[in-house]
Amino acid sequence: MGIGIFIFIILMFQSFRLMEYILIHGAGFKMILQILFYMSISFLPFVLPMSLLFSILITYGRMNNDSEIIAFRSIGLSFPSIIAPAFTLALITTFLSLQVSFQLAPWGNRQSEVLIHKLAALKPGTTIKSGVFSEGFFNLVVYTNKVDSRTGWLKDVFIYDERNPQNPMAIVAPRGKLVTKDEPPIYKAFLRLYNGNIHRPQKNIYTKIDFETYDIFLEDAIRIGEKQKTLLSLTIQDLYQKLKNPSLPENEKRLFAIEYHRRWALSFACLIFALMGASLGSVANKRSGKSSGFVLSIGVVVLYWSLYMIFEGLGKSGWLPVSLSAWSTNILLGTYSFYTFKKHLSI
Repeated sequence: MGIGIFIFIILMFQSFRLMEYILIHGAGFKMILQILFYMSISFLPFVLPMSLLFSILITYGRMNNDSEIIAFRSIGLSFPSIIAPAFTLALITTFLSLQVSFQLAPWGNRQSEVLIHKLAALKPGTTIKSGVFSEGFFNLVVYTNKVDSRTGWLKDVFIYDERNPQNPMAIVAPRGKLVTKDEPPIYKAFLRLYNGNIHRPQKNIYTKIDFETYDIFLEDAIRIGEKQKTLLSLTIQDLYQKLKNPSLPENEKRLFAIEYHRRWALSFACLIFALMGASLGSVANKRSGKSSGFVLSIGVVVLYWSLYMIFEGLGKSGWLPVSLSAWSTNILLGTYSFYTFKKHLSI
């Protein structure tokens, strides 16, 4: 239930983005379901520890509310024996979380990226706005006075092509048309310009070429998904290989190292959440009933991510070593959890 609740909450924050895919890019119901599925998989490394904390707080809060913990203690059961099931579940969840963080979640994130790029390739005109320089259009800078996203026709087109830094060029045409070809597994798109000219400065030479038709071939969605693989789409092996690269710039190496340690730290947070959840649930306010567990879980999650973002920022800026910035939140909350656990032992 916790996994379902937290995935639903996170997807609610993505609702405006999903509406854009439907209204602007014309995504079908099947594709939206696919994107939701892959997004949900990519969220699992964050959701599993939160759901574990939620379930333990609910369970032990209910036991405390019904005085079952007092009954267990009265017949001689120690507190470690009472929380043993929670810790066992935490060990299983930690193992699952590691596997998900290392392989499954990067795969889900990559699949959602490919689908989103596929949408852009099938309807590239939706990324171009009239009277605006569009810099994110397949690594081109595009300006047009008028664009018809439904038919793909452009009027008064200016393009600056710097995909080859050694040979940049400017292209001007009175009209053009965006053409797409949906031929799985390749989704091709190209921009056909009419009766324009190409301007190409090269050292001390300036070249102007007139044309009747000129096609600019845009990259297909699958290759874009490979080329623009984000940090979250890298598997643990990919991150390890990146970190072994001696020519990697220091700032990029720091980002990869933080991501590498974050995946380990977030998975092992399950053990801390189990200890904290059982301890807090056992002393939850009886009058608050079932809502106490949910409120406490949200509070702990907010605290965890607030501390993590602070330490991550210190790590990215170089104020803290990378490994320490990723593990500091676990160390702090782990110390507090052990302290509460010791208090229960003395009762």
